[in-house]
Amino acid sequence: MSGDLLTLFLCGDVMLGRGVDQILPCPGGPALRERYVKDARGYVELAEAAHGPITVPAGFAEPWGEALPLLDEAAPDARVINLETAVTRHDGFAPGKEVHYRMNPANLPCLTAARPDVCVLGNNHVLDFGRPGLAETLDALAGAGLRTAGAGRNADEACRPAVVPLGPGTRLLVLSVALPSSGVPPAWAATADRSGVAFADGPTDAAAHAVTRRVGQVRRPGDLVVVSVHMGSNWGYSVPREQTAFARALVDGGVDLVHGHSSHHIRPLEVHRGKLVLHGCGDFIDDYEGITGYEEYRDDLRPAHLATLEPDTGRLVALRIVPFRARRMRLWHAPPADARWMSALLARITSGFRPPTGPSADGGITLRPEPGG
Repeated sequence: MSGDLLTLFLCGDVMLGRGVDQILPCPGGPALRERYVKDARGYVELAEAAHGPITVPAGFAEPWGEALPLLDEAAPDARVINLETAVTRHDGFAPGKEVHYRMNPANLPCLTAARPDVCVLGNNHVLDFGRPGLAETLDALAGAGLRTAGAGRNADEACRPAVVPLGPGTRLLVLSVALPSSGVPPAWAATADRSGVAFADGPTDAAAHAVTRRVGQVRRPGDLVVVSVHMGSNWGYSVPREQTAFARALVDGGVDLVHGHSSHHIRPLEVHRGKLVLHGCGDFIDDYEGITGYEEYRDDLRPAHLATLEPDTGRLVALRIVPFRARRMRLWHAPPADARWMSALLARITSGFRPPTGPSADGGITLRPEPGG
């Protein structure tokens, strides 16, 4: 912790499989079972057609690009990502899904290059290669020394928080839950004797109460709690009323920060009772670069969220969002015009904040809660 404050890095989907896996030093099998693309290298070709040649093999750190120096400079107390890919060599494609993501476990140095403290797994791709693929994913991440939340060999493990020590008497607890609105099949739910994800059947009061009850069972004095939720559709700025109520119920039940993801672009964010609610963090790393459609939402802009909190209360002090732009399967600082576009967007879709300040020299945009928020 820096002084009397604590800073968390949070981002949305980190998808290191499919085309990204193919540019890394140890690509896995490229075969796909998609309607239009049958070989993962096709996504590399799409990206190259859009923005130019990609050096292959790329270094393990290459997909993170200029985000890594930012993280080194910001030195957050904890880093939390949504890892939206299976880490497996298993070939058993989950039936009934149009898209499957996997990365070769030998390419895990790409993930560890960012030094995540918690990899959230409660999402709609971690079981893309079935329960055998999930078992290998869990073993591979544990073998790399990475904490996980949101999936496990049974319900108890899937619902268990990841615990990150932050300093004397202070821990960060990260719980994860997946909702069907993000495309998570109900059959993926972990049970007492079956592996899977921590699943809630909808953004209901009962589901929020179940999560906050688990928080109460494990929380100690001095702990800060993040609940990471895979929820909502891929596109658009409208957040369903029940989703907003669900997130606020989590805060009302003692959660300090709601880390929402699933949307391909940044979605509304708010301050509720002094606590930060992110309804959709947007994508961070993936192979979507050459895919057209929905350009109005600027899904090529990838926001890094740096939330500064009071460690004793969990109240938000400031949120700094630094936009990157995906080009040639690498993150680059967004040009000034793009950073200004995101600043104007944030002014429209945020609630409980003062007007944003910035962009700064690195494109960073700072949001501070309204007094009494």
